[in-house]
Amino acid sequence: MTPDMIAVALGLFVGTVLAFTGAGGAVLSIPLLVFFLHLNVTQAAPIGLFALMLSAGIGALLGLKAGNVRYKAAGLMAVIGMITAPIGVWLGHYLSSNIVGILFAIVLAYVAWHMWGNTTKESLNTNPAPCQINPATSKLFWTAPCTSRLGLTGSIAGLLSGLLGVGGGFVIVPSLRKVSNFDIHTIIATSLAVVTLVSASGFLAYALHSAINWKIALPFGISTLVGLLIGRQFSAKIPAKASQRSFAILAIVVAIALAYKHLNLIFNIN
Repeated sequence: MTPDMIAVALGLFVGTVLAFTGAGGAVLSIPLLVFFLHLNVTQAAPIGLFALMLSAGIGALLGLKAGNVRYKAAGLMAVIGMITAPIGVWLGHYLSSNIVGILFAIVLAYVAWHMWGNTTKESLNTNPAPCQINPATSKLFWTAPCTSRLGLTGSIAGLLSGLLGVGGGFVIVPSLRKVSNFDIHTIIATSLAVVTLVSASGFLAYALHSAINWKIALPFGISTLVGLLIGRQFSAKIPAKASQRSFAILAIVVAIALAYKHLNLIFNIN
């Protein structure tokens, strides 16, 4: 298969995973590009961000149309994330590709652990969330704790987006579940809005630093979007627990393989 054909196949797979697992599923795109197209993480990052920008953008538009996006909260997280994303890009070019690969494997293992945990227990946090929506006005109470927590979430999502080429949905979604009383549809739609803007910022920062391999980026990005739209037609038929556990198993296997690959390169293991 030619590289563009492999990119299409990978994009369809990633888009389907996105449909079944949400924005966090995009974290698989980078290691798949690394393994199947022999890119390093820094080369794969802008391609993953481009694909995520397209697919998350569609999801955000649908959420905005349905009235599920808390656009002020999303705006705060996105602005801060768009500031820290270029810092992540700079770090990605400063650190060796093997170190970045190890960091990615750690993040991927965390995502797998967290997603598996979501299928075994429900949050028992009884403390009042810092970010509360007034039921009478449907507006968010803007307090200092709420603002600081949203800002911190946006900064971490942006930094990881620039460094690793991920959207940060795996940071934003659990954070919003913990610090807000938003319903799950609002959390996902708001997260997608942030991911879209932060991914765009990281992608542009990469484009300014180095050339983008459009022969891979275009087919991968478009096919990811197609896979997402197709997957959405079937995602409701698969139990969420089954799809999340399957993703968690796949993610931990990929994390181990990615860590082994880069540790092998660092220590010259034969």
